[in-house]
Amino acid sequence: MFGFDTTQAKRRQGPRGKFDLPLLVALVALACVGVVMVTSSSIAVADSSHMGEFYYLKKHLLFLSLGAVAAGVAMRMELKELEKHAFFLMLVAFIMLLAVFVPHLGMKLNGARRWLNLIVTSFQPVEAVKLILVVYLASYLVRHRESIETRFMGLIKPLAVSGVMVLLLLAQPDFGSATLIIAVTIAMVWLGGARPIFLFLMGLPLMPLLAIAATSESYRMKRLTSFMNPWAHPFDDGFQLTQSLMAIGRGEWTGVGLGSSVLKLSYLPEAHTDFIFAVIGEELGLVGVIGVMSLFALVVWRGLHVGLKGVEIGQRFAGYIAFGISLMLGLQTMVSVGVNLGALPTKGLTLPLISYGGSSIVLTCAMAGVLLRATFEIYRALDARQMATRTPAAAVPDANPNTAREREAVAA
Repeated sequence: MFGFDTTQAKRRQGPRGKFDLPLLVALVALACVGVVMVTSSSIAVADSSHMGEFYYLKKHLLFLSLGAVAAGVAMRMELKELEKHAFFLMLVAFIMLLAVFVPHLGMKLNGARRWLNLIVTSFQPVEAVKLILVVYLASYLVRHRESIETRFMGLIKPLAVSGVMVLLLLAQPDFGSATLIIAVTIAMVWLGGARPIFLFLMGLPLMPLLAIAATSESYRMKRLTSFMNPWAHPFDDGFQLTQSLMAIGRGEWTGVGLGSSVLKLSYLPEAHTDFIFAVIGEELGLVGVIGVMSLFALVVWRGLHVGLKGVEIGQRFAGYIAFGISLMLGLQTMVSVGVNLGALPTKGLTLPLISYGGSSIVLTCAMAGVLLRATFEIYRALDARQMATRTPAAAVPDANPNTAREREAVAA
């Protein structure tokens, strides 16, 4: 009468998935922190450029809205669809990386070809490539599990794919993203069961190549040497880092107050993008820094924790997806924070979900959506396992001895 049948009943009683709540809360909290800090750090830059003091905030909210839509779509998409098209997505990734070298299509800014001109806006392909690489590696680890765990040659294909990708990134040049991709690839393959000795042997030829890439350009050499002692040339090679360190130093324990940063007033370059962490340190102090880092730590921990559950119960693709995205977000955060603190050479990597940047925000939100979807499918599989092992009610013996005696008397 009402269109209700047994199929619907079974579906309602079937296994149910859920999104990991601590992970979801941490991701939303980081996005909210990003809105506040982009507003605070970009007002002076936008006003000095006569674009209106809330120009960057409005664009950031637009990108964040698009990212929320992308995350919503990803959270509703079955991961098997991504697994099915992993190879095709990797081809798209290589096409995008090559497209930046096409005249008029690729854009050259600050000496680097990292953007595609889409007429209405620009797009940085490497942000999408990060997610595609995780999907491809997760798919490969599932399909070639035995080969990865037991054979040296099983590592050739995934590392070769990542190697070609790294070469294309170095040609742009984008040394920071290239290093990040190498680190995530090695970590995922190791978590997939590869023997450490195989990874060591595979990594030996990469060491001299990375050394050559890092020292082949004069500006890279300056970055490698200036971050060790930025005060030697505080108005030249060490300018960005000295301003960042002064900003963080001014913050002390509780900060100078939200919106009260001095270094963001045309002193600290890229205050709303690459060096937004320095503004957080200045305005919110050590307390704010610990709070932000705790949120990132929670994201990485929950991703790895749920990913491990997925691998244990046989949901390997979802588990490896959770591993890869957690590592990607965690390592990028470490690099961004390390650059701001002077622990690493200056790299053009944003702070995930916090820094201003269209491609970065939209694709990081999409990545977060895929991560949440992985947790949903892993919890759904756990629920299915619990339902399968649950003892039927009719088979459970009555624990009340008086009721049992009454039944025996009636039967007699």
